[in-house]
This record gives sequence, structure tokens and C-alpha cells, in this order.
Amino acid sequence: MIVVFGSLNIDIVMAADHLPRPGETVIGADYFLVPGGKGANQACAAARAAKGTETQVAMIGRVGRDDWGGLATELLAEAGVDIAGVGRGARLTGCASVLVDRAGENAIVVASGANMEASAAQVPDEMLAPGTWLVLQMEVDLAENWALITRARAQGARVLLNVAPAAAVPDAALAAVDVLVVNQIEAAMLAEAGGLGPSDPIATARALRAAHGLVAIVTLGAAGAVACSDDGAFALDALVVNAVDTTGAGDAFVG
Repeated sequence: MIVVFGSLNIDIVMAADHLPRPGETVIGADYFLVPGGKGANQACAAARAAKGTETQVAMIGRVGRDDWGGLATELLAEAGVDIAGVGRGARLTGCASVLVDRAGENAIVVASGANMEASAAQVPDEMLAPGTWLVLQMEVDLAENWALITRARAQGARVLLNVAPAAAVPDAALAAVDVLVVNQIEAAMLAEAGGLGPSDPIATARALRAAHGLVAIVTLGAAGAVACSDDGAFALDALVVNAVDTTGAGDAFVG
């Protein structure tokens, strides 16, 4: 089983020729609403990848009691994700404003809303048994992340932490993580916080692995990804594609 604990949002997506500078108004075309949030994106990607197998994917988090709460879980249900663990909070459903330019680059502002009411207590111990992968990101109350990681390790589940968006992670939490996924910026921040110093991505992945005893994966956008484990370090190129919108690309990779 894969249990994803994290965020669910509704994204308001707008396309424009270029991203606005401070104080600049840019005229775009149409906009559209789409379910998002790092947690929901990763759960959806995992469920689609697992289609046709016996692997079950469950989403745990919070949405609001507003109309967007149902919309935020609609795509997950269609993908086969178990959404029974998604509760309704007192705050509004999380929302992200996503601006995308002609090259597929984006700028995003997230209003967390009900995501900050997601609780580790929503995940029962029986869902954290050996054979379960627990997947977490950084768009919920981080104290709930650390509490859940501790419980998951005690119950025998394996833990994948995606440090996105970047924030400090306690050493005790990192010691309980099996797989760490970060982009170049997040990797550099973690390395600096741990006194490892700035370096190239492979060296950073090796340093994170050595410091915390985990598998470290650093994503490099169009340049692919590097990973470091007990078996050594290696790199993979990205698929050659015509980028239309990079929103959620890292989430799809994690899923």
C-alpha cells in the first residue's frame, strides 16, 4: 500500500506570454480550475502508475467544507485513489494561483487553507504496517509530518519525504526517512542547514546519504535526476519532450 499524507488544492491556472515582474500586469488568455496540491498530485500519479497491479493508494489530508472540497478529490477518485481519509476542515480548501509562460515555466502562490488542519492522527496505525510506503511533502503543518514519520518508522512502514517546498527538516525526522527527494534548490538548502556545504548535485546527494543513512534523489529539471544509495551514485537523463507546463512535474516524478 502507498499512503500519501499531504496537501489538496484547487489550482487557478492562467497562461501568458511571460511571467509578470513586480508591479506589472500581464494580459493572459482563459483560465481554468484544476485539482492540485503536492499530496494529491503524487497520490494521483502513484495510482495511475499502479493501475493494473494490486498496489492500493490512499490519500490522507483535509479539504474545506466549501464547494471546492469535492472538486479537489474528484480526480483522485477517478484515478482509483482511496479518499476515505480525506476529512473536511473548518478552513477553506487550499488554493494555488499558477501562472505559466510560453516556455512552460511557472510562478505559483499557494494559500494553504484546510491543508494546515491535516493531522497525523488521521492515519491509523494499521495503515503504517510493514509493506506500506508513506509519502509526505511540506505543504501541511510540519509538526504533523514529523509526528507521522516517527510513528511510521515504529510501525515498520517505509518513508519517502519530498522536501517541497523547501524548509528545515529535523535530524531526527531525516534519520527515519528511507528515501529523500529534493530538487537542486531544496538539496542545497538541506545541505547548508546540515553544515554539508554547497556542491554539485551528485556530491550533495552523497553527502545527504552519508549524513542521514537514506537514499537521496536530486531532480535536475530538464537535465534529469541523480541518486545516491548504498549501491553508489548514478544519473539519469530526462525524457526529451516539448515542455508545455512544468507545474506538478516534480510531483509526478515522486508518484
